[in-house]
Amino acid sequence: MEQATERNWKEYLFTYRSYTPIPFLIVMVIFSAPTVESLVIGLVLALAGELIRLWGVSYAGSETRTTGAVGGTHLITSGPYAYVRNPLYIGNILMYFGIGVMANALMPYLPLVALVYFAFQYSSIVRLEETYLSSTFSNWQEYASNVRRFVPRLSRFNGGGTLKPNLGHGLRSERSSLLALSSISVFLVLIFIYRNIA
Repeated sequence: MEQATERNWKEYLFTYRSYTPIPFLIVMVIFSAPTVESLVIGLVLALAGELIRLWGVSYAGSETRTTGAVGGTHLITSGPYAYVRNPLYIGNILMYFGIGVMANALMPYLPLVALVYFAFQYSSIVRLEETYLSSTFSNWQEYASNVRRFVPRLSRFNGGGTLKPNLGHGLRSERSSLLALSSISVFLVLIFIYRNIA
């Protein structure tokens, strides 16, 4: 019973992972106080996160966008996955943290609370995903023992696959993320202009 309950809330986090940033974004907008420095530093961090996501999605494809049951057609071990097992979640955390820095809202408390929450959320989701991967793919154990969940290797995993990236597919899959990041960035710049120049 306890295992079923744990699986249920992990599945809930997995299904609604795209919506959990919304409360943080609302608080961030209400208390935003962007400066030139916060906008520049935060944008660099957010873009780095988005580039990591784009790199990962160019290999993994649109399956990364699923909100149904946890699953996957292949075990991807190429590209960023040859360095770290969860590049998309690392990219997400970096992107959210960068947006928080841009907004300069309730610093440093709001970005730190968000960082702790997303670390918890993604750790929970990853354990659920790894249960599926370990029971589905015969090469999972070798991969998992050589590539860490969240701390990248310095060198490429030699057992990595030969899958080639599809940048066009990655860009199509990342349209909503790119649009959201662009919109939030423009909005925060407009807030800065209104409060400091207008």
